[in-house]
This record gives sequence, C-alpha cells and structure tokens, in this order.
Amino acid sequence: MWYKLGRFIIKHRFACLFALLAITIFMGYEARKVSLSYDFTNAVPATNPKYIAYQNFKKDFGEDGNEIILGIQTDSFFRPAFFNTVCNFDNQLKSIDGVTAVLGVPEMIALSTDGNNQFKANKIFKAPYSSQDSLDKALAVFKQVDFYKNRLYNPQTQAYLFVLSLKDEYVNSAKRTALLADIEEKIKQFEQEHNLHVYISGLPYIRIDMANRVAVEMRFFLFASLFLSALSLFLFFRSFATMVLSLSVVLISVVWCMATIVLLGYKITLLTALIPPLLVVIGIPNCIYFINKYHTSYLETNDKETALINMIGKMGVVTLFCNIAAGIGFAVFAFTKSSLLKEFGIVAGLNIMGLFFISLFLLPTMFHVLAPPTKLQLRYLQTHFIDKILLKIERAAFENTKPIVIVTVVIVIVSVVGIFRLKSEGFIVDDLPKKDAVYTDLLWFQDNIKGVLPLEVSITAKRKRAFGASLTPIYKIDSLSRYIERVGHTGKPMSFVEGLKFAKQAYYGGDSGSYSLPTNFEMVFLAPYFREKPDTSTVKNKNSLATAMSRFMDSTRQKVRITMNMPDVGSAKLPILLDSFQKESNRLFDTAHYKVVFTGSSVIFLEGINFIISGLIDSILWAFLLIAVCMFYLFRSFRILICSLIPNIIPLLITAGIMGWARIPLKPSTVLIFSVALGIAVDITIRFLVNFKQELPINNFNVDRTLRKTIKHTGISILYTSFVLVAGFIVFCFSNFGGTRFLGWLTSLTLIISTVTNLVLLPILIMWTVKKKPLPTRKK
Repeated sequence: MWYKLGRFIIKHRFACLFALLAITIFMGYEARKVSLSYDFTNAVPATNPKYIAYQNFKKDFGEDGNEIILGIQTDSFFRPAFFNTVCNFDNQLKSIDGVTAVLGVPEMIALSTDGNNQFKANKIFKAPYSSQDSLDKALAVFKQVDFYKNRLYNPQTQAYLFVLSLKDEYVNSAKRTALLADIEEKIKQFEQEHNLHVYISGLPYIRIDMANRVAVEMRFFLFASLFLSALSLFLFFRSFATMVLSLSVVLISVVWCMATIVLLGYKITLLTALIPPLLVVIGIPNCIYFINKYHTSYLETNDKETALINMIGKMGVVTLFCNIAAGIGFAVFAFTKSSLLKEFGIVAGLNIMGLFFISLFLLPTMFHVLAPPTKLQLRYLQTHFIDKILLKIERAAFENTKPIVIVTVVIVIVSVVGIFRLKSEGFIVDDLPKKDAVYTDLLWFQDNIKGVLPLEVSITAKRKRAFGASLTPIYKIDSLSRYIERVGHTGKPMSFVEGLKFAKQAYYGGDSGSYSLPTNFEMVFLAPYFREKPDTSTVKNKNSLATAMSRFMDSTRQKVRITMNMPDVGSAKLPILLDSFQKESNRLFDTAHYKVVFTGSSVIFLEGINFIISGLIDSILWAFLLIAVCMFYLFRSFRILICSLIPNIIPLLITAGIMGWARIPLKPSTVLIFSVALGIAVDITIRFLVNFKQELPINNFNVDRTLRKTIKHTGISILYTSFVLVAGFIVFCFSNFGGTRFLGWLTSLTLIISTVTNLVLLPILIMWTVKKKPLPTRKK
C-alpha cells in the first residue's frame, strides 16, 4: 500500500504540490486573524459550582478583578511639595482613557451632617498646599477616619495606595495593553521626578503582563527553535536545500496551526502559544527520518526515484504511527472538561497529524525536483564518531545485560521514593523569577496591606429586605469580617457594615471612638440619612453614602457582599483557608435562611490551576492507554507491547522522581511534561521496533543479529533526532516563566533517558521475550 502511495505521489507530484500550496495560502489568509486571549477563567468548566457561583456574583455586583493598585512608601508623603505632586499624579492617572476612577489619599472624604437628614461628603485635602500647618490640619482630620486605615494606607510602614478602577471593556480586550502602557508612562515620570519607586500590582496588571510576555515569548521560542533546527539540519546533511525544505515543512505547519486556532474560534492562550515551537521540534525529526531513509536507499540503489518510493514505502507507516502517538500525547487533553486544555489538545493533535501529511507530500515531490544527494551530503551515514557510540551501545546491551538491569531497577526504586515526595501546588505568579518586578511588587503589597488579589463573600438571604429589618444579620456580618481579619491571611474586609460604622462616626462629629456598629436605638436616628431623597438629582447624589453602600448590597436588601484583598496563598493553602471561613460562616448564619459563598477572580484563577493539574493527570492515563492500543495494533504482539512500554515508562518515573527529590511541584506546566514526553518518546520505540520487524525475516529470524543491525541502522537517525528534540526543548529554558523552564529541561532530560532506554534496555527486553519466534506480519 505505502509503495503504491509513493509511486502515486511521485507520478502526480505537481498536482500534490499545487494542492498543498492552495491549502497553505488559504490557511495563511485565516492565520492573519489570530488574536490573544484575555480570559483567565476558561480553565474552569462552565458546569463547575465555583465557576457558576462566580458568574452569579458578577451578575449581582459586577466585575471584581478590574483594579490596578499603585503603592508609594515614604516618610515625606505629607510634606507640602511632595503632597502637591502626589495630587497632580492622582489627576494624571484619572485622565487616562480606560481609568474610571482613582481612589487614593488625595481623594479621601469626611462625612458631616446637614439639616436635611443627609450626610455631606467633604473632601479632606484641597491641594495645592503652601504651608505645612494647613496640610497638617487636613491630615489630623484624615487620621480621625478609621475607615481608611490599613485599607488605603499603613501608618506603621508609611505605605500609601492608589486604587485605579478600569473599564471592563478595556480589561478583557486588546485595549488593555495600551492602557497599561499609559499607566506605566505616568508612573515612570513620577519615579524620575522623585527618585522613588512606585509599586504596581493587582490581578488585571498581572494578567496583562502575563499575556504580553506570552506574545513575546511565543515569537522568541518559534525563531529560536527554527534557528537551532536549521543549524542541526545543516550540520547533519551539509545541504542548504535540504535545510530549507525541512524548515518549509515546519513553517507550513505553524501557519496551519494559527489558522486552525482561528477556524475553530479559539484564541492564543498560555498553552496554545507553546504549540508552534512544539511543531517545529516535532516536525524536524519527521524530516530527518524521511531524509535519512531516502539517503540510505539512494546509497544502495543509486536511483533517486526508487529511493524516494522506498522512503515512502518503508517510512510512511512508521511516521504515521509516530505522529499518531505524538498526537495522542496532546489530543487526550481534549477529553478534559477544561476549555483551556481542550483547545490545546485539539489544536496540537490536529496539527501534529497535519505535519505528517505536509512532510509526506512536500519532501518526496521537492526531492524529485532537486539534484540527487552528493557524497558530502551522505557522509554522515558513515560517521566514525556516531559508529563508535552505537558500537558502545551495542556492547552494553549484549555484554552488560545484568549490570544494566540492576542499575535500572535501583534507579527506578529511588525514583518511586521521590514520587511520593511530589506535591501539587500552584501560585498566580510562581512562574515568575523571584527578582522579577511583578513578583517583588506583589510581595510589597502583601507585606503592607496583606495582598491585592480579590476575595469576595456573597451572602444571600431567603427573603427580601433581610438586611434592613434587623441588626442581627448585620452584627453577624461584622463577626464574620472580624474572624477573617483575625485569621490574618487577608486585608481588612469591606462591606456595607463598615459604611454604617463610618456613618455613626460622622453622626457623632467625627469622633474616632464612635467608629463602631450602631445600636438599635442609634439606628432610629441614623435611618433617615440612608434614604435616597426623591428630589435630589443624580449628579448631586452620586457621592451619597447610600449610593456608595449600594456596591455592597442589592436594591432588595437580600444580597450583600464582603470584599477583601488577599496574598497569593497558593492553590494548596487556599481551600484550607476558605474551609475555615466557611465553617465560621455556617456557625454564624443559619444555612436554612442564608447562603454564604466565598468566590472572586482569585478563587477561580487558583481553582483553574487545580483543575488543569487534575485534567493533565487524567490525560496521561488516557495517552498511555491509547498509545498502548496503537502499539498493539501495529505489532499484533502482547510481548512486543510490554517491551515497548517499559522503556517509555521508566523515563517518566525517573523524571517524576527527580521532581520529587528536587521539590519541583506539580503544576500545569510541569504535569504537561509527562504527556508530551510520552507521545514524543514513543516515536523512538516505534521506529526501532518497525525496523527490527522488517529486518527479522531478512536475517532468518536471528534475534541477536537483527538487533545488532537495528541498533546500527536506526541508531543513527534516533541519535540525530534526539539531539534535535533536546535542542528544541532547551530553548524553553530561556523563558521568563519558571514553569516553562521546567518544561524545557525536564522534557529534554526525559527524552535523553528515553533514548538510552530504547537503544539499550529495549534490545535486552526483546532478547528475553522474543527469542526466535517470528513476529506477526501484516500485509502491505
């Protein structure tokens, strides 16, 4: 069948090239529309209870993760010259397109009462200031308002904050990159003027920065992998035309990949951004195996057309099953419930199979046009250095069988012990270097205000007006807030209850000792101040206390929220923390009448990490099962199936053991290693076993002789492709993301170990199991 296909491709080569060109032009047109994804919640399936709770929260109270927070730390903050520039900086931030409001010290207000049972909002600071005395008077008023303490400033560390509220349409679109650039420009000007660092953080900022880095790194990895592949190909084959042709295969596949993302309605995410360089890394070995077989056949026949037909006839089925195995390693992610993993699995799986067809049709048709390989280009087939390596591998397999097996068993045992030390944990910024500004700035906010990542509590009563008819639920909200604050892992909680305390303090003339919940008696006098006046215009009323408190309670007084900031506690610690909060809320609120839900964009973000890890572990099992089915179908032998799986399981065990001993946690980027490496490493096994199966009848079913020839003939291309694969994955070690660096060196390590086990351990296993019994053969 494959020889017939080879003759068909050679005969109709121009039609094949035209069809391939037409498809590529169409794909190139579609690829122009590709765009970055700015949604971080798609890691969690829409049916997940936490995701549903978060969506319900946003319907009731709006987006929670749309604030960028700036911080300044100085003991000169309330000196007239500096404070005036701070106020000017505040005004500049408010003028930025996409910023809806800035909440900072210059904007702070104090409440006072008037004769119409209304609270009047008075701006505390009225810059510019020309004297220290006038500023100190305003400062004394400011310090009396406990509402702001440890929310907008930390008096102990002299840290002061600016909270920038962003438009939702900017946060979730490409506009946010320009928005962040405008904010950073204002910050840079302020820093240069005062020689003072302005700290910046917040979930939108982290997400924008991550997305921008993904775009930059995707281009870097693509070009770096192309450069290393080009260099490797030229060193191996000593042919510029061969190098360009091989690169054309992978470049076409990259174009097809971008088009696939568009045609399926997807966008580039942190995971799908890895696919183009992965296609380069996987595609080049395809080319090497095809070209190696073409060159060996030409060396034997001295006829270009016959050599090309032999190339397709012998390597077609091998490469097909290798790509199927590699494709399975990625495509199994489509079985998960996470749309982020599904997109990655579908796009990667489809385009790895596309690689096979591109190389199958492009290489033989173009090689038919090009001149036959020269002696210089065939010299690599007789490289003495490679021959010496293969001879040592052959001796190791045949003369040192027992020591190799004993060492392997010991290494596996040590690795298994290391596996039990593995921990699964992820952080929002743990992939960034510890000295990165995003990471260090986040730590500053955690030290000064207990973090900037949003955590929300939604409390829903069974009946309407439950939070206005009685003070009992209000006191329970205050008790829950004080419990959360005592635990010490969040900033000061904010709710409409704090507004009541603020109002009571204002009612008593600003006395700081009155910042507490009002009693039933006091509520009789305070109640009129919370009613909207029908004759008050929207413009005048926009800063009223009632309007401000509406952010924390719906119009029916049935739903309220408690909002707070928290540090990046990680996916392992957060569930424990939330569980303790939930137990306290269940103790305070009768679950028959109230429903308390802990949610927020940070909770969903970290829930997505846990979900991805769980999905990846399931995917590894699926990949292992499906690859085993493919191997059994290809060789029709249970003995060969066992032999083929062991050399590929051992590298995965060793890598997992190294991760355990090195305290490298399981997270999305590191779990990805196992499925990817399994799919790629099985290629080596398939190529070795197919060659062994083809050579066995020629050698009169002499297993030893056949294995020696297989090591010699297949070993060259296996070593070359392993070198290219390792070089391709090494480029990921230059990433700014720690997880991507782990992906690079751990996958490279896995592939090196897999090469050794397949060239040394696999022959030993075959000698023990196959003996001289012929393997089942399939009709061509």
